[in-house]
Amino acid sequence: MTFEQHARSFGSAVDAYEHGRPGYPTEVAAWLVPEGARRVVDVGAGTGKFTRVLADVVAGTDADVVAVEPDAAMRSRLAEVLPDVRALDGSGEAIPLPDGSADLVTFAQSWHWVDRDAGVAEVARVLRPGGVLGLVWNVRDETDDWSRRLGDVITRPEARRMSYDDDTVLGGPFVGRAHRVFEWVHEQDRTAFLDMVLSRSYLIVLPDDERAALRQEVVDLLDSDPATAGSDLVRVPYRTHVHRYERRP
Repeated sequence: MTFEQHARSFGSAVDAYEHGRPGYPTEVAAWLVPEGARRVVDVGAGTGKFTRVLADVVAGTDADVVAVEPDAAMRSRLAEVLPDVRALDGSGEAIPLPDGSADLVTFAQSWHWVDRDAGVAEVARVLRPGGVLGLVWNVRDETDDWSRRLGDVITRPEARRMSYDDDTVLGGPFVGRAHRVFEWVHEQDRTAFLDMVLSRSYLIVLPDDERAALRQEVVDLLDSDPATAGSDLVRVPYRTHVHRYERRP
């Protein structure tokens, strides 16, 4: 299975993605949005998990929120969830906006799908001088025993290419790199949790029997671990890593 096939897999699991994937702390968007921003752009927006947080943060201002998403099914769901947000067909390498028209461009859980050199050049084109680029990753905190056991069950070798890169250094037109970590807990019922697990690209593309077997392994873990047994509520600890860059004036 190629990297491109992984990247294009999400549309086939749009319901599970929207139902199961966690959102992001409001503080993440608040830290990234520049004061007086007039346009914020969320690229690789999926069903709008981070887009809606950006929209909440700039609500009541004149800021225009734009979502860019290459998958038609994901983009359609985003438009249903956020009817007041423009949802455009595009990617990190081809953002359909004019030069210097954005104050903030974000990639939440999507920078790893972008060709880095092409993405840096395209974001630099779209951002105004002094504008902000934000790269955001939700990462499960596996210091808890059950969360670590979950990782042992669901992680595949091909997941490494899609994982968080703590050494993301862009350079070129971007300066002032800052990194913050936001710790929080996402609570969801078992059905939503299982959708979260199975909405990962490297699991979406598994044959049906392998995916069903993996789902059962996760159910068995939930039933047997003291942290989750006997409860419909699953508490998933996250560390949201955020890298903030400024475009050179």
